[in-house]
Amino acid sequence: MQKIDIEMVPADVTPPPIQVGEIRIDQAMIAREMQYHPADSADEAQFQAARALVVRELLRQRAGQLGLRVDDESAVEGAIAELLERELELPEPTESDCRRFHAAHQARFSEPTTMCVRHILLAAAPDDVAARDAGHRQGVSLIELLSDAPWRFTELAQRHSACPSRDEGGELGWLVPGQTVEELDRALQHLPEGLHMQPLESRYGWHVVVIDERREGRPLPFESVAGRVRHTLCEQASRRALRHYLLELEARFGVEGIRLDEDVDQVLMQ
Repeated sequence: MQKIDIEMVPADVTPPPIQVGEIRIDQAMIAREMQYHPADSADEAQFQAARALVVRELLRQRAGQLGLRVDDESAVEGAIAELLERELELPEPTESDCRRFHAAHQARFSEPTTMCVRHILLAAAPDDVAARDAGHRQGVSLIELLSDAPWRFTELAQRHSACPSRDEGGELGWLVPGQTVEELDRALQHLPEGLHMQPLESRYGWHVVVIDERREGRPLPFESVAGRVRHTLCEQASRRALRHYLLELEARFGVEGIRLDEDVDQVLMQ
């Protein structure tokens, strides 16, 4: 996990004070919390850390109202867990709910498309423009050769590929989505069988690709995925209930200096 250094917090901007009820959340607390909220910028990490502390304080105060033990830091997490178990109402989805959801989201509950793939990787660093240009030109040349002599793929892979698969003639075997580098994975989903007539780019360089066979995914019957469907609906219900509950606590106790947003449930879901 990438941690955000305290020193990265902008020093020339003083954020507004944050308060939950009568409790103040100061910048030192936020700075300590930031290491647990990796983000693309210090500002975003700071916001996420502040929001997490506000959510925890709202739950702590509500737990205290109900007589749960919150005077000891070691007991707070247990009190929050008991609080949520008491107060979150989570309706159990019926079988008809599950069947309707399955019918409306069949692509979500389908076998993945699988592809038998071979490739030649012409390696080039992302910031090496000259190597990228040379790799693309070489890829075009190899594709022209393979168009006339497809039986040479194994030979050309062994000679030119920078991927360990070169020892297998460039064979990657049967792939499902997510098994290869993201850029190549996205492109493969839309390619027909055969030699692709342009090199495909990824962070590692250029790929000359042949899809030997595609097996399209098919929807799975409800009975075989009923547990997954039910779990999905329960998770969605939990997120909705938690979001509404936290926004209600925000209105009840009062929060100054920051507003909880529609994604506030992610603080606890994480």
